[in-house]
Amino acid sequence: MEMKLAWLTFGLMSICAGCEVQRSLTVQSNPPGALVFLNDQEIGRTPVTRNFKWYGTYDVEVRAEGYETLRTKAKVWAPWWQVPPIDLVAVFIPDLEDHHDLAFTLQQPSPRLLDPNRMMLRGEQLKSQLESGDKTGMPTTKRARKPE
Repeated sequence: MEMKLAWLTFGLMSICAGCEVQRSLTVQSNPPGALVFLNDQEIGRTPVTRNFKWYGTYDVEVRAEGYETLRTKAKVWAPWWQVPPIDLVAVFIPDLEDHHDLAFTLQQPSPRLLDPNRMMLRGEQLKSQLESGDKTGMPTTKRARKPE
């Protein structure tokens, strides 16, 4: 009896050797063609689909020329059949797929932010803050003396 059980277990494992859940994530944006970063890794331009291994919270950054950069977090939850201990049984089901969609709408910057005079003023403010810091002063260089 034990031998039959062992062969049955071996047979099931052989059938599902390589059975793995195919996880994919599609990111879309309005406007399309935006550059997408997940956890600081560039994945491409929208709409973009990538496979992933881990469920959880992802840091998302979406950039498009002429629009404000969007930085947010997105949660990718596991389906009920991927929660332990159910996932141990799901491993034996061939061709399981789990697909997630994320969609983002980018905003055009306000005209106030694009004003060149405001940008120059802000740059000067940041420069003076850097120069007044304890450890952010300009580096000093010593000139080599000329031999006499």
